[in-house]
Amino acid sequence: MVESQELSMDLPVIDLDVFLHKPRDSAEVQAECEKAANALITYGALVLRDSRVSEDDNTTFLDLLEDYFAQPEADLKKDERPELSYQIGVTLENTEKPKCAVDEPCLNVIERLAPSERPLDIMGHEPDPKCRFFWRMVEAPPYKTQFPGLNADNITPDAPHIKERWGPVMNQWGTSMKNAVEGLTQMAAVGLGLPADTFKDAGRYGPHLLAPTASDLEKYGKVNTILAGFHTDLNFLTIHGRSRYPGLHIWARNTGRKIPVKIPQGNFLLVQAGKQLEHITGGLIKAGYHEVVVNESTVKVINDRKEKFPDRPLVRISSTFFWHLSSDYDLVPIPELKTKAKEVRAAQFNLGKDEGEEVEYPPLKVGEQVSNELKHIALMAK
Repeated sequence: MVESQELSMDLPVIDLDVFLHKPRDSAEVQAECEKAANALITYGALVLRDSRVSEDDNTTFLDLLEDYFAQPEADLKKDERPELSYQIGVTLENTEKPKCAVDEPCLNVIERLAPSERPLDIMGHEPDPKCRFFWRMVEAPPYKTQFPGLNADNITPDAPHIKERWGPVMNQWGTSMKNAVEGLTQMAAVGLGLPADTFKDAGRYGPHLLAPTASDLEKYGKVNTILAGFHTDLNFLTIHGRSRYPGLHIWARNTGRKIPVKIPQGNFLLVQAGKQLEHITGGLIKAGYHEVVVNESTVKVINDRKEKFPDRPLVRISSTFFWHLSSDYDLVPIPELKTKAKEVRAAQFNLGKDEGEEVEYPPLKVGEQVSNELKHIALMAK
């Protein structure tokens, strides 16, 4: 882990192909796994290369979701399931609130940032003007889950021009991202000194979600519009394909600086740590803060697409997948990682990097952790 020198603003690129195709006990694989673990510890994020991923599949996926979210709100509302805490189907705009607007530890994170590196102001606690669709990509557990509301059946939209394409396109792209992120869970485990399948097995029956987020740029296309307020993700790892519109900013743990995300063209994906990974590592890996906003680069692409594709909807789709641990899994920090977390925290403090008050990670079921987080962002009744 880089400590004494200024960190690069470019995220490390991890090559999953090395892990998939080289002998597991080879020095090359071990080095790449350590690089993956250190990237997550240092940045909370990385770029993942997986040659199995197709840019064409992502393009087809983005086209489908643009068509879906261009429908009238009345049609979208048919796919809404508030009684299931919006954990399946569509969530319409101005529903989800950024937790950080009222969360004291999160506000303290913002306060410790230099003014020029802070996110756009979310203190008004306005709900995000984004829509989202959750499509589950799961293996049914061989037992009765304690959290059926987090493991409901999928919803397929009714519109004829969407219905036939929906399942095949969602499953094709979702499977690509699920396979990629599960490979990374194995690499991270090895890099942390754990058996390769430690995290993968813990998430085997997780309520994984292909979770495209949509922002109507006809309505919300002005510079400095917040599309998704400063927050962390509640799951284990989040993986993204390329969006057509820039605007995603992340904050690397040890830089205190805002990084505009640029995913290279081709078979590259962005991965960010979530709260479940932070919990199980006792804070050794921290969930990554991020926001999505309209900036000058976003506006440039909006104008470019208006000119080149005048008949296409102006909708920003994030190509996102949330990988979860299984709902019934006991979420407890791994002792050796918790110890290392304290060492890293002390080293950071000695370098003048104050990470705020030490966080406690009490034992609980993953489903409880998810439910607690959903209440904070106004998706589940308290």
